[in-house]
Amino acid sequence: MMQTITATNAKNELLDLLRATIREHKQYRIASEEGGAVLLSEEEYESLLETVELLSQPGLYESIKQADLEIKDGDTLSMDDVFGEE
Repeated sequence: MMQTITATNAKNELLDLLRATIREHKQYRIASEEGGAVLLSEEEYESLLETVELLSQPGLYESIKQADLEIKDGDTLSMDDVFGEE
């Protein structure tokens, strides 16, 4: 769960917030009178961008839906079929 802190507190506790964000994957919403911003680790940010990129691929939803139908119908391949292991 994301914790909300004021910009003043974020300024005073920046190093501690950075450590918690990087080491513990904590996320913070930093609130000010002008609006808010989110502090998250670089690793989580990169993961978020990758997820957005994947989800924006044309046809992804349809492919997943089709795969679900094939699984329900038992139309699957074994590991041996896929990787040629016998």
